[in-house]
Amino acid sequence: MTSRLYPLALGNFATGTGMFVTAGLLPPISRDLAVSPSAAGQLMTVFALAYAVLSPLLAAATARMSRRALLLVALAVLVVGNVLTALAPTYPLVLATRVVAAAGAAMFTPTASGVATALSSPERRGRALALVMGGLTIASAIGVPLGTWLGGVAGWRATMWLVVGLGVVGFVGVAAVVPDVKVPTSGRLAERFAPLADRRMLAVLVTQLLFFAAGFTAYVYIGSLFDLPLPAVLWAWGVGGVVGNQLGGRLTDTYGPRRMVLIGLAASTVALGLIPVANLALPVALVWAFLWGVLGWMIAPAQQYRTVGAVPGNVSIGLGLLASAQYFGLVVAGVTGGVALGWYGRAGVEILATAIGLVAVLFTLATYRPVKDAPEWAGVRTADRPA
Repeated sequence: MTSRLYPLALGNFATGTGMFVTAGLLPPISRDLAVSPSAAGQLMTVFALAYAVLSPLLAAATARMSRRALLLVALAVLVVGNVLTALAPTYPLVLATRVVAAAGAAMFTPTASGVATALSSPERRGRALALVMGGLTIASAIGVPLGTWLGGVAGWRATMWLVVGLGVVGFVGVAAVVPDVKVPTSGRLAERFAPLADRRMLAVLVTQLLFFAAGFTAYVYIGSLFDLPLPAVLWAWGVGGVVGNQLGGRLTDTYGPRRMVLIGLAASTVALGLIPVANLALPVALVWAFLWGVLGWMIAPAQQYRTVGAVPGNVSIGLGLLASAQYFGLVVAGVTGGVALGWYGRAGVEILATAIGLVAVLFTLATYRPVKDAPEWAGVRTADRPA
């Protein structure tokens, strides 16, 4: 069954590379389009905002589609969006094309997670989700550094063509291997937001938003925070992300999502506060980036597992809302990080990222509590596990 999940991870690899690589392409993009680095950083902000807004809307509109067909349509839209980005001659047009690419991503990633859940047994759900979401972390380890290097030697548009190629390969993989499965979902738009009335689900979403706002405040503008070779730093972060995502899936299955979320949040916040230390020398930066990637991406499977437990009757809706919260966090990061960079320089970005991370830790401590009278199994409280 695991082999059927690899094309889903491959699709996420294309999606993640297309979104995250813009952080490493700010200098060539700003030069080519005659805009500031801060303005170039808004390409990721627009992508994230479009994803967050379109995800629940497209999920409702495509509720009756075959899950396999939806995955293929999503990848096709993603490919078209990146083709248009590679061809767009002006900054406003490039921004518009990122909306098209985001629409494809907004359909693909939540659907892929829902399909992975349906194809896995409950005791292996954390690992299945980690494998599928691992495409995003591998994108940060391989796709982003490769795309950053390619953008430096051949221009940022060459990187967009690389993303197009990855999307095509993902399309072929899904068409060849992934079966159609039934995933409970609703076509009524009101029901897409019904989980927001559940305080437990709302707490999951706020944690997700704050966590991504903290981490990506630093990541989007990482080129302005380091005086060291950027591809190397991004590569170390990405490798750490791959390790953290897989480790997080296994540890979530063993110890439960609550412990993993709290440990990951606290340690990631400490890592953000150590950015000035990491910038002292390349070896220090590589170790720091690797550990930051491990700690940050370790949370992803735990948050997904936590979501499945909060809305076990409609996994697709829950995971779609989780993805929207994640990308709203990226919007917050792109906007506030850009303001902080413009007003206070790199120190402003570093302080802002650490402060948001601290808020995320405090909020999660206050809202995510295990049920004390619940029996425990393998270190995981029943309240933390899906029904």
